[in-house]
Amino acid sequence: MDKRYLAPILNQSGTGLPFADGPLYFDRCRLFRRDRSDEILSLAEARSQVPKLMDRLQSPRQAIPGMGKSWPMVMGIVNVTPDSFHDGGKQETTKAAIAHGRKLAAAGAAILDIGGESTRPGADPVSVELELARVIPVIEALTARDRAAGDLAADSLVVSVDTRKPEVMAAAVAAGARMINDVTALTYSADSLCCARDLNVPVVLMHSRGDPETMQSMTDYDDLIPDILDDLGRRIDACLAAGIDGANILIDPGLGFAKTAAQSTELLRRMADLHALGQPVLIGASRKSFIGHMAGVTRTEDRLPGSLAAAMWAAQQGATIIRVHDVPETVQVMAIFEALCYKSHR
Repeated sequence: MDKRYLAPILNQSGTGLPFADGPLYFDRCRLFRRDRSDEILSLAEARSQVPKLMDRLQSPRQAIPGMGKSWPMVMGIVNVTPDSFHDGGKQETTKAAIAHGRKLAAAGAAILDIGGESTRPGADPVSVELELARVIPVIEALTARDRAAGDLAADSLVVSVDTRKPEVMAAAVAAGARMINDVTALTYSADSLCCARDLNVPVVLMHSRGDPETMQSMTDYDDLIPDILDDLGRRIDACLAAGIDGANILIDPGLGFAKTAAQSTELLRRMADLHALGQPVLIGASRKSFIGHMAGVTRTEDRLPGSLAAAMWAAQQGATIIRVHDVPETVQVMAIFEALCYKSHR
């Protein structure tokens, strides 16, 4: 029998149940499975028919270890690369990357994601040595104050490392990073799962297929949403089996990674379905080509309005982390979102 999934139909009106103890509520659910019509259930029907699935939606979400409980959180992108799709070369030097990270932190980023290897379609891989040379000095500089202070406040800046290599994960955490963001969902190396377990920090499992050279030829899905949920569910199970704490696991649907523009659009539209897996969700839509496709703009420089609209939508659909290039603008969007939510006026 096909696996069943239960997703919340979210609202900001304060009716129904609070979703994962955040600013959103739900009073209905969508029950779905592969190649079947969706079924809309009331809360009472969901409790009666699929109580275990309902528990995933109703249970308060644990705070991500090392971070405050408030969400959505804004993650600022710091690419120490010459070839990233939007800002490649702008923070290529250590000095420029550190300055940019400090600027994003001052603008309100809760997390900084430091990457030293582009994973855009067609990007060339880099060696472990080069990636380390790019990211470690930046991470050390951006975390120096917190490391010197000892105990970290719950709302202190979190530095994440955007890497698929376990050697870089380990060195980055030793340098002060407190989160791992892996576009391969810990499949790149046979050592990745054990490395993440031993480091014991939050890890983002992103959905993708293939590698940067091949992924855009791997966009055939039997049923887009169930296929992605099945794949991510298997990665969550692999992490738990390896001894990774479930509280440390986040998921990312991988917008633009092994997905066409139409598929990325549909995935963002149905983002709330990802909550069926019961883990916090990171959304990275910022400046991506599918935003340009929807808005009818070609240059990444012209995709800020569409990226902000996607960020607002992601927040309304329960994203825990929103990964962006444009931190000040997105922080302002999140301030408006939180002010308009029922919970903030309760």
